Amino acid sequence: MKALVTGHAGFIGFHTAKRLLERGDDVVGFDCVNDYYDVSLKRARLEELNRVAADSSGSIEHVEQDLADQSAVEAVFKAQDIDRVIHLAAQAGVRHSLSHPRDYVKANIDSTLNILEACRYAKTPHLTYASTSSIYGANTRMPFSEHRGVDHPLQIYAATKRCTELMAHAYANLYDLPSTGLRFFTVYGPWGRPDMALFLFTKKILAGEPIPVFNYGNHTRDFTYVDDIVEGVIRASDQVAQPNADWDSDDPDPATSFAPFRVFNIGNNNPVKLLAYIEALEKALGKKAELDMQPLQPGDVPGTYADASALDAAVGYKPSTSVDVGVARFVDWYSSYYGGQRS
Repeated sequence: MKALVTGHAGFIGFHTAKRLLERGDDVVGFDCVNDYYDVSLKRARLEELNRVAADSSGSIEHVEQDLADQSAVEAVFKAQDIDRVIHLAAQAGVRHSLSHPRDYVKANIDSTLNILEACRYAKTPHLTYASTSSIYGANTRMPFSEHRGVDHPLQIYAATKRCTELMAHAYANLYDLPSTGLRFFTVYGPWGRPDMALFLFTKKILAGEPIPVFNYGNHTRDFTYVDDIVEGVIRASDQVAQPNADWDSDDPDPATSFAPFRVFNIGNNNPVKLLAYIEALEKALGKKAELDMQPLQPGDVPGTYADASALDAAVGYKPSTSVDVGVARFVDWYSSYYGGQRS
């Protein structure tokens, strides 16, 4: 197949494109390679994709444009015969959204609209797109289920992601565009984003600096290793969304529809305390962390826990990587990439 992967210079997009290439698919990557974080890391990911493509039967084509540019998106769809669209490009980061809300409207809402419009006219067989666990917002009943409402976001990042889900449903209804939304739960692993906790913690521990531990370490997160996430993304993309014949408008299921639309949680289904996550990192680094305990930050959610049973039932999604193993793999990559030495 030929897949368009947006955000392929980003963390999850890179790993998704890499897996598609390894199984022999052709990939058209679309990324503006902005400077939200270290551009050299993004460039290194793209070079790694070139290497993987050279060793596989798949091919990679890079499009360095802004998804918010409607004409650029349209040009790609006109030039390519796309079998699948995996839309992973987004402006991420909860705390950044507090100070730069307009970035999220442009990158998450405007760009997704351009993708939806292009898929509509190209009659794309299936669109899979990234949502987020942050969408559960003020919900406290865990594990979080796709079959319960999510109408109380706590920051603009989550609000824009909820908007993309609603837009996807509208296009599924109006234009019969099959779409699958995936709510990611705290993804981590090699080639991660430098603004993510694991990356920041590793850098500070190696430098002998204190690490900020918000909510006094009482956070729980459904930390999910990136390889497990990617397996779920590709399985979901391969299975085209279908209407739910049993959908009841008097008792509507938020995760399905009479239209070809579905939403899934994609997480490890095993919440871990933040302090246990830090302990796994200390073990992998062979060095203790100095903890700077801080209060809960604005917009933060104290805990996340995915009920991923629907995705398991649909595509056989079974995450298998423990936090100890996943963190150790990240440290191995970090040491190799940055030339750092463990203590």
